[in-house]
Amino acid sequence: MAMPLRQSIKVATYLAEQKLRKRDKFPLIVELEPLYACNLKCEGCGKIQHPAGVLKQRMPVAQAVGAVLESGAPMVSIAGGEPLMHPQIDEIVRQLVAKRKYVFLCTNALLMRKKMEKFKPSPYFAFAVHIDGLRERHDESVAKEGVFDEAVAAIKEAKKRGFRVTTNSTFFNTDTPQTIIEVLNFLNDDLQVDEMMISPAYAYEKAPDQEHFLGVEQTRELFKKAFSGGNRRRWRLNHSPLFLDFLEGKVDFPCTAWAIPNYSLFGWQRPCYLMSDGYVTTYRELIEDTDWNAYGRGKDPRCANCMAHCGYEPTAVLATMGSLKESLRALRETVSGNHVNHGNQG
Repeated sequence: MAMPLRQSIKVATYLAEQKLRKRDKFPLIVELEPLYACNLKCEGCGKIQHPAGVLKQRMPVAQAVGAVLESGAPMVSIAGGEPLMHPQIDEIVRQLVAKRKYVFLCTNALLMRKKMEKFKPSPYFAFAVHIDGLRERHDESVAKEGVFDEAVAAIKEAKKRGFRVTTNSTFFNTDTPQTIIEVLNFLNDDLQVDEMMISPAYAYEKAPDQEHFLGVEQTRELFKKAFSGGNRRRWRLNHSPLFLDFLEGKVDFPCTAWAIPNYSLFGWQRPCYLMSDGYVTTYRELIEDTDWNAYGRGKDPRCANCMAHCGYEPTAVLATMGSLKESLRALRETVSGNHVNHGNQG
């Protein structure tokens, strides 16, 4: 796990505090969606299927920051839509960083070079660029030519200016172990991004393409082969070792969607940002008034093929914290990953 050591310590301290307070449900990271509008029409995403009136809305800064503070989560992933289309996105980031929240701004990078001057490098801030494959594969997934080249140029410019840059790659049943290896090798070795996040695609109900989402066994076989030959240890993957074990099928976990809650224009979304069974006004309502036992593989048919990080990464993190052996394993990989990162940046 290539999470920076300072961030790892803060998250570990936060988890210890929750245990001391005997809280059984709490957020690790908030998925904040301050808008649904986007400048792309990706085949695997259903966010822009909202009515035109909704797509024009922009969440006020105070509302966005207030929701994160209400939850108490130490980390925030700002998504959408395309968050760089929000006219005050830099102020949302600035205020969250001032509160020492770790902020990941998820972007397709089309506006990144144009908007970059609005942000300042910080240990608490990172651009999270979506890259689903090398040039042809990525441009096909976002249904527009030239996006891959612009994303690569934006990543290089951000790194040059001293920003932390992470990537997020979603894989479909059209992927092979080789296509995964190729893109992660490129991101890890050629672009030298700080960390990479990976996830099997989840079947958004409103996504235009419903034919290419992975099943559970397909996911396990795909990642088991992609991780072979020492790739998993070499890549700077921003995941706990147990979550990577989960993707390979070495372990299985229940879903803990409550640990990565989603806050959007409509409020707190239950049960997670991938499924919509209604919204509530406060984080407390989300936690206390949602039947969490009704969700997960074997419980809700919509969850049957889900192995997405939003449900299972927090389970893996909690399992890690509950085991001295796994905690030491994660610490070793964190220290090893930070040593590699430091060498790359030097």
